[in-house]
Amino acid sequence: MAIQYEKLYHDYLHSERQYSPLTIQAYLADIEEFRHFLEENGGFKGYPAVQALDVRVYLGQLYEEELARTTISRKVSSLRMFYQFLLNQKYVQDNPFSQIALRKHQNHLPEFFYEEEMDQLFQSAYQQDKHPLWQRDAALLEFLYATGARVTEIVELELSQLDFSQRLVLIHGKGNKDRFVPFGHYAQRALQDYIQNLRPKLLTAADPDEQRVFLNNRGKPLTSAGISYILNQLMKRTSLTGKIHPHMLRHTFATQLLNRGADMRTVQELLGHANLSTTQIYTHVSRATLQKNYQDFFPRAKSEKDNLS
Repeated sequence: MAIQYEKLYHDYLHSERQYSPLTIQAYLADIEEFRHFLEENGGFKGYPAVQALDVRVYLGQLYEEELARTTISRKVSSLRMFYQFLLNQKYVQDNPFSQIALRKHQNHLPEFFYEEEMDQLFQSAYQQDKHPLWQRDAALLEFLYATGARVTEIVELELSQLDFSQRLVLIHGKGNKDRFVPFGHYAQRALQDYIQNLRPKLLTAADPDEQRVFLNNRGKPLTSAGISYILNQLMKRTSLTGKIHPHMLRHTFATQLLNRGADMRTVQELLGHANLSTTQIYTHVSRATLQKNYQDFFPRAKSEKDNLS
């Protein structure tokens, strides 16, 4: 039925609105992308069953992908118009996009983990007695942290992109832009352990020719939602409070590089940012860390009153 709704909307845009074929194609692509997201993350029960919560989860994914605000606005507009059409035709009872507001531009600092917090996460990942798939979880955490890759880039990662002899990975980034990113000894060891000892066992339940690196317990490629779930399970086995999402590891990767003296151009290249201005937000994190350390450790940074409090 979902395809029929999309076909009816196509005919409406063509016949009544008289939009160009390219415009119609863009609208339908946004709608199909939304449907595919729901199908891959918990099931799709038809457009009438979509609720505001589903929309907020989808929006969260768009923000995680670091899409431009204009791109997110266009996608939301496409879906709002589609649902308004369905509502007018009485195919749905309400428009779940009607009350959705986009985030305003904010100069907030990206969330990241301190080294002590990362140590706890790694301890959780390597607890062999806590989870039968610990080798995969450890490799996933090590690789996210070691490369600063986007979760979508990890989902699409294939074995052929890994070069263990040089400790390099070829990452297929946004906009079909490829980049090479090095990874260290810990990530190499965890990946090889997972690929050699656990991954073949997972493949016995699925396609033996599957080339995606990270698999679920059924031998299928992990989804973005699956990776988020794994990280949340790791977080629960620590004493840490707060939330975790894959992008926090990307933020941590960039922040620690800059804090330890890496130049911004290098970090830009490693992150796959098209513009240096996108990378510059991490300089604010570095400055904030410097300011905190100065206030905490320099003897004459605070007044006597502050020191007594």
